[in-house]
Amino acid sequence: MERFEPGMLAWSRAGHDSGQLYVIMAVEDEYVYLTDGRLKPLEKPKKKKKKHVQVLRKIPQELEYMSEKNIKNEDIRRVIRRFLNVESRCN
Repeated sequence: MERFEPGMLAWSRAGHDSGQLYVIMAVEDEYVYLTDGRLKPLEKPKKKKKKHVQVLRKIPQELEYMSEKNIKNEDIRRVIRRFLNVESRCN
């Protein structure tokens, strides 16, 4: 069984948003709430079943203390952009 925690990055693996990278904001039973800071902002996260998401185990340093810090949509966009830039350089 996969572990899901707020702050982890996750790829959507099903639906019209397949291949989209999100940040997990909340976890509840069989669902996770995802945000990308743009189309799905913090105020209105995307609700998706856990089985339709592939989790990246590492929590970005900027998001490690999400509950202690006031996270903004700009922070989410920055984290996703940095991750995608690093991934593109590695491939």
